Amino acid sequence: MEASKIVARFQDGKMLKGYTQNFFPNRPVFHVLPLDAASTTKSVEIGVRELKAVFFVRDFMGNRGYDERKVLDPGEKVQGRLIEVTFKDGEVLVGSTTGYDPKRPGFFFFPIDPKSNNIKAYILSSAVRGVRFL
Repeated sequence: MEASKIVARFQDGKMLKGYTQNFFPNRPVFHVLPLDAASTTKSVEIGVRELKAVFFVRDFMGNRGYDERKVLDPGEKVQGRLIEVTFKDGEVLVGSTTGYDPKRPGFFFFPIDPKSNNIKAYILSSAVRGVRFL
């Protein structure tokens, strides 16, 4: 299995960038080889319940100045349902999901902006203030 570039964002505001090969939403822990420890093979165990979300990213730098698009272009289609997610910390994301159920521990989310640095995210329901279907 190829390693995925991820940014793990914790509910307490911490963040960890690195690589994972064993993230599965139905498992309570996974391992991350931190970006700043690329010269070592020591991974960090992450408890999924501590997280806000796991972002699967194109690159680790991102672009803080980029204003991610939050509306569909005319005629544009998405797979799944279009949603707006508001986290407890106030962050708002707009994208689509095929598996949102507030009774589940989390769900996969796909940004509508094709230029987003995020390819997808696994969002923990416990970190969400609200979800609105658009």
